[in-house]
Amino acid sequence: MMFRVKSIPTLVLLVAMVGTSFAVPLLGGQGAKQDMKDAGHSAKEAAKDTGRATKKTAKKTGHAVKKTTKKATHKTARETKKGAQKVEDKTRP
Repeated sequence: MMFRVKSIPTLVLLVAMVGTSFAVPLLGGQGAKQDMKDAGHSAKEAAKDTGRATKKTAKKTGHAVKKTTKKATHKTARETKKGAQKVEDKTRP
């Protein structure tokens, strides 16, 4: 099949496109082995990021649970004291 090129810049561009499409894999492209290594490194970094996020979330949750538990304990103690006072008032002679 023959292409008819009307201008030299078009011809140069066409040759450059075809030439680079063949040259990149042969000269500077990565092989499958390097792609697998890169994928492994990416997976490792993603696992580290996930671990850090999990640690941060667990810490925040732990602090929130501690605060809520402390608040509930104090409220329970106050209400128990209040209920004991009522019982004491009713049983006084």
